[in-house]
Amino acid sequence: MGKTALVIGGGFGGLSAAALLARDGWGVTLVEKNDQLGGRARYWHKDGFTFDMGPSWYLMPEVFERYFSLFGKKRSSYFDLSPLDPYYKVFYGEGETAELTPRFEENKELFESFEKGGGAALQEYMEQSTYKYEVAMEDFLYRDYKHIGQFFNRRLMTEGLRLGVLNKLDHFVSGYVSDRRAKQILEYAMVFLGTDPAQAPAIYSIMSHVDLKLGVFFPQKGMAGAAEGFAQLCRELGVELVTNAEVKRILTKDGKAVGVETAKGTYEADVIISSADYEHTESTLLEKVERTYTDSYWKKRVVAPSMFIAYLGIGRKLKNLEHHNLYFAKEWGGHFDTIFKNPAWPDSPCFYLSCITKTDPTSAPQGCENVFLLVPVAPGLADTDEQREEYFLHLVEHVKEVTGEDLGKDILVKRLYTHRDFIQDYHAYQGTALGLSHTLMQTAVFRPRHQSKQVKNLYYTGQYTHPGVGVPMVLIASELIAKDIQETYGR
Repeated sequence: MGKTALVIGGGFGGLSAAALLARDGWGVTLVEKNDQLGGRARYWHKDGFTFDMGPSWYLMPEVFERYFSLFGKKRSSYFDLSPLDPYYKVFYGEGETAELTPRFEENKELFESFEKGGGAALQEYMEQSTYKYEVAMEDFLYRDYKHIGQFFNRRLMTEGLRLGVLNKLDHFVSGYVSDRRAKQILEYAMVFLGTDPAQAPAIYSIMSHVDLKLGVFFPQKGMAGAAEGFAQLCRELGVELVTNAEVKRILTKDGKAVGVETAKGTYEADVIISSADYEHTESTLLEKVERTYTDSYWKKRVVAPSMFIAYLGIGRKLKNLEHHNLYFAKEWGGHFDTIFKNPAWPDSPCFYLSCITKTDPTSAPQGCENVFLLVPVAPGLADTDEQREEYFLHLVEHVKEVTGEDLGKDILVKRLYTHRDFIQDYHAYQGTALGLSHTLMQTAVFRPRHQSKQVKNLYYTGQYTHPGVGVPMVLIASELIAKDIQETYGR
């Protein structure tokens, strides 16, 4: 019999790791807590509406193409992609809007309309963003870090200032543009990395290359449809996929993991990979002496935001919205403060609105819209039914004022989802939607390890580990650990 691997969690991290290990000749079993695969990228079906429950932005398409090429496959064999045009629409309040498109000259004209010289500034900013992105892809993202010396390598030391590792993004962006609207377009992606732009390392200006150069796409059937494609790949490679099988305990013997105890019985394996919440895996599935990180370690981390989400089926068309819509408050620092400094439900928050029926009419009954309303909020907030309903009504008025669309009218389907749902469905630490923020001291070697220190054949993939938050980063993490496992145990 060959070597066996057990993967905990059926999100993008678990599915991508399972497929890679199966490719390398391992007998792989994946166990998933919920009744669907996909992790956060699940469906919710209700009365003819199909909602993407989790990630909704498909970015860095080349990472997906590379991943499938590792199997001699094409991504297009597993799911189709539609390029979005515009990429997204921005609301600034008081009736002001802007659209970012695949045509860079139009985006330059937009920045020029914000301030004199803005177009040239965007051109210059994008050149450095592209340079950083290429360096990051070549030298940092696809490289594992097991000690600090591997991170502070020669290239980082010689080009560190140019890469902006030690500078802060907000300060860095201000060196190119001064108009707050332009700055917000160049910084907003930090929210989806779980970080305040004022605290994010300037190296994350690479996100503007991801955003404005590589493009924004929509996978057939949404991100949950993309996850189905990864599950299909796993099945083709012989991975056993088990749902409704929550892991209760990782079984160990003589400092090694030997299997897991689940709601459906015990599974033995030579190697265990957890793509479940990192803190939950350590604090609940392992004995205290087997943990790499202490309770105090987790309490000192900067935890990424949770999300207040409203899934809405609206019984009419919404003319003012595109597929992706963002609202940036004039003083958005106050919203970040309610997440990272003074935790509270934000009063006039920035928000993200997805209306996927603009691209995929099949996601709603004819004449209706499929709406996903999201507000980043502090992790660990009290979350009651009364608070949810009260906050939803507040948001409806806020969104109406900003966009002119009344989301409280003609509601056919409604579901509110926030802290306690993330905890119940994913065992998310403090109800975080994303894991750990991308501060300097939580980047690369400073993120939780891919390999346990105490249980040598226990590995971790997913958003907590290097390279971090986001589906493309999770795919890279799985590639890194699969390579390590094969080099260590596969021969």
